[in-house]
Amino acid sequence: MGAVNWSITAQQDLENIGDYIAKDSPFYAVNFIEKILQHTDRLGTFPESGRVVPEFNRADIRELIFHNYRIVYQVKDTHVFIVSVSHGSMDIVRKSKRENWEIG
Repeated sequence: MGAVNWSITAQQDLENIGDYIAKDSPFYAVNFIEKILQHTDRLGTFPESGRVVPEFNRADIRELIFHNYRIVYQVKDTHVFIVSVSHGSMDIVRKSKRENWEIG
């Protein structure tokens, strides 16, 4: 397939998650973020390994579930664009509008 690219929003999401976890355990924060990155590495080879996001119901908008987090990405041509990493309790549609995801 191709490259896995992270949007600025998704990068900020990772940083915020890491900062939150680091309040209790810096070690676990680093470990958790590394595991998320490892979990998304396979998308370059298997872009359709995630499920279609039910709220969008589009074949090109997919997600991986990792613990309590939804890693939302878009498959475009030969690239995967990770657009968000959100806690599962978050309203993903509202977040997509608030952050103005470039999903075209």
